Amino acid sequence: NNSEPVVFFVPITEKVPEATSQLKIFHVYTSELLLQEPTTDCAQASLSVYIFLKMVRRVILSLLLATWFSVDCNPGPIDDIAVDRHFIPKNCIREAKSGDFVRYHYNGTFTDGKLFDSSYDRGAAFFGQVGQKWQIVGVDKGILGMCVNERRRITVPPHLAYGSQGAGDKVPPDTTLVFDLVLLDIFNRADHVQTKVIITPKECKRSVMRTDFVRFHFNGTLLDGTVFDSSYKRSQTQDAVVGEGWLIKGLDEGLLGMCVGEIRHFVIPPFLAFGEKGFGTEIPPHASLVYHILLEDLHNPKDDIIVEVMEAPEPCTRKTVAGDYIRYHYNASFLNGITFDSSYQYNNTYNTYIGMGYVIAGMDKGLQGVCTGERRRIILPPHLAYGQQGAGKDIPGSAVLVFDIHVIDFHGVKDPVQVDITRKPEVCNETSEVNDFIQYHYNCSLLDGTLLFTSRDYETPQDVVLGGGKIIDGLDEALRNMCVGERRTVIVPPHLGHGEKGAGIVPGSAVLRFELELVSLQKGLPEGYLFIWLEESPVELFKELDINQDQQVPLEEFSQFIKQQVSEGKGRLKPAQDPETVIMDMFKNQDRNSDGLITQDELKLKVDEDAEKTHHEEL
Repeated sequence: NNSEPVVFFVPITEKVPEATSQLKIFHVYTSELLLQEPTTDCAQASLSVYIFLKMVRRVILSLLLATWFSVDCNPGPIDDIAVDRHFIPKNCIREAKSGDFVRYHYNGTFTDGKLFDSSYDRGAAFFGQVGQKWQIVGVDKGILGMCVNERRRITVPPHLAYGSQGAGDKVPPDTTLVFDLVLLDIFNRADHVQTKVIITPKECKRSVMRTDFVRFHFNGTLLDGTVFDSSYKRSQTQDAVVGEGWLIKGLDEGLLGMCVGEIRHFVIPPFLAFGEKGFGTEIPPHASLVYHILLEDLHNPKDDIIVEVMEAPEPCTRKTVAGDYIRYHYNASFLNGITFDSSYQYNNTYNTYIGMGYVIAGMDKGLQGVCTGERRRIILPPHLAYGQQGAGKDIPGSAVLVFDIHVIDFHGVKDPVQVDITRKPEVCNETSEVNDFIQYHYNCSLLDGTLLFTSRDYETPQDVVLGGGKIIDGLDEALRNMCVGERRTVIVPPHLGHGEKGAGIVPGSAVLRFELELVSLQKGLPEGYLFIWLEESPVELFKELDINQDQQVPLEEFSQFIKQQVSEGKGRLKPAQDPETVIMDMFKNQDRNSDGLITQDELKLKVDEDAEKTHHEEL
């Protein structure tokens, strides 16, 4: 707006040298600059400038000088550097000041554009300290206030450059020089590691201490943003022990106190980084380094496993010991929460012996002392997991592992059937035993409560002859010595159940829980018997069998007699079989010549046959 003047207020508090004691008063408006004749007085005390401004088109801005103390001095030349800031970064992280060390690239030219020097041609940036005569006075002055990545053109008059002597055959005497600079780095000997926390995890149970082993990802750049390294590009974390000289001092310092999952931004001065020598071709000498770090993992070589019980069932009648066989589900992850394996994705438990070296040492230890149904978290340091080598492509070397486990069941290889009687009738005249025919109701489930089978799905109870090999050994044993109406809860280990292979929907090596109720009981017969007398047998049995007294007994007479003895409660057939079939088998056993008739010579009781057999065996 041509009607608005621009105002400068310049306090002068330092003594003005006599050689440059000229004061210029600027009147500025509408892009016009008027220079009045310089005064011949010099200022030493305070110079107060009062500005009276009136916004009127084409009116001159006046500077009123007051409180003026004068001394004698000689006027001299006042030519100074000219600075053109032709690129200023939006984010100025730091400005150069006197005493700072700087690195910058430059091209040095004469006013006609002819190049006389260039750091680019040498392949190395200039390094020096501001205000300590490491560079010509004009550049030293022109670099003040410069930001990293800023580009300036500094025009230096001869008396602030190489003066009347020039510089060898490159710079003639009394030559004005032009320097195009880009500032790459700034630091000061008083600097420390600059740390900025970007992300802090919600929960931090442990932070980095000296001698801890850490795994972290990083992006590393120079102060001007040039990338010199990145762990992400290698797809591999940087692994190191903190405070033991594995890392540069600045990282050793900056990593202290970090939590897994935390992200920090570090600016490290050169003397806490790679110093005067730099590192390789990527990190030049005297370079400040910028690290963007994500801490992935943390442990100490002296760590043991950490066990956190998440859910403990009550009651817990037994806990695992070394030598037990266990089935459990797990989710496996790293400390940063990334999952690398899970038994649930296979829809199958992990089954193993514990305390015998079948699994990694930390799990061997962490799985001892658990209850069936317990949920716990086991944190394994790498020396109790997969060590420095890791495992396959999923588990990197030196990784801390986290297992969240749910114990389904466990057993010892010599465990017996466990029987808990939950109801017993007051009157119990007889109990079940081998060869008895029984009917019973049952629910069969895994120890985690998963129901596998139930007799309630059928119209009639389950029936079986005990000891007949028709049911698993553990159940057969559990159904013995029961009263009708009795109820039991039974735990059957797999070696007395369906074994390592399982059966149908029964998993391999599964411990089974049965809820049993005995519904009915028919006493069985001794091994090898088809019929037994409940009373004394007839003295003249053949006569009783030979109903028509013709000295021979056909099947009809034999069957009629046996059925009559059973109906009158004098005898009992083998249970759980068709009576007609049993009677037929009895008849065939007595019809020794297979002529369809039994004679008195052929008829023998089972007990008599057994006695004769024993006698012959003794002979």
